[in-house]
Amino acid sequence: MRSFKGEIYLMLAALIWGSAFIFQKMGMDYIGPFLFGFFRFTLGALALLPVIWISGKVNDRKQKKEETTSFRDKTLLAGALLCGLANFIAGSLQQVGIVYTTAGKAGFITSMDIVIVPILLIFLKKKVAPATWLGVAIACFGLYLLCITEGFTIQLGDGLVMGCAVAYSFQILLIDHYSERVDPVKLSCLQFLWAGILSGAVALFAETIDPQAIIDCAVPIIYVAILEVSVAFTLQVVGQKYTPPAIAAIIMSLEALFSAVCGALFLGETLSTKETLGCGLMLLAFIVAQIPEMKRGKTELED
Repeated sequence: MRSFKGEIYLMLAALIWGSAFIFQKMGMDYIGPFLFGFFRFTLGALALLPVIWISGKVNDRKQKKEETTSFRDKTLLAGALLCGLANFIAGSLQQVGIVYTTAGKAGFITSMDIVIVPILLIFLKKKVAPATWLGVAIACFGLYLLCITEGFTIQLGDGLVMGCAVAYSFQILLIDHYSERVDPVKLSCLQFLWAGILSGAVALFAETIDPQAIIDCAVPIIYVAILEVSVAFTLQVVGQKYTPPAIAAIIMSLEALFSAVCGALFLGETLSTKETLGCGLMLLAFIVAQIPEMKRGKTELED
């Protein structure tokens, strides 16, 4: 029952992340990508503060003070800076790229981080299973069908979002490293704050700031900041407490499927037969790449 509850939480998180691409694309009708990123990350960080405060109170009542991490902890600050930088790069590339591509394609390409991470693990001298490499190969072919035009060129938006997926892959490894050492919710809060500060700094020099445009963009900003950044992350943290990592990764990769469905339903976006096949192959790749972890998780449960 607890595992099922965790899977529901992760499914809701994937649905929120997938639907958020719609509001990210809508936001570009009003303000620039960096200003949007500033509000997206900063408000998301602020929205996590009540969660941290309530969690602290609960820990105090249960006398679990040793499990908390101070905001002045050096490891927390270092991890937040590095994760925030990766998040800023990824979020900026995604937000700029989505101007030139569809929400559905952006969702699928962003999810490529699930198969990019194993490649990065090679440089960390960690073993990667053959099934994972098969997933990488399938994903690359799927990406070709999804993004490469008849002239064998990648559209600007697709290339930028692909860069976003690479940046998010680095962020995943950084979070994996630091989340075991510090409070994950505080790490998330501070990394979003750093990403917001960096986005705001670029917006001041590179974009025109129109107060009325910001007001007009309120709905996309609030949806993305509160639901995508704060709520979905909290659902992910809670859900992964009850769900094996491999199963969790597969469920969260459904973000790509939800983004395509939401783009078609609410933005009237369409995918060609070739692009639809590419999406299907990429989704298959996400599942194939997780087979070794699924087998490992099953073995551990049997033991």
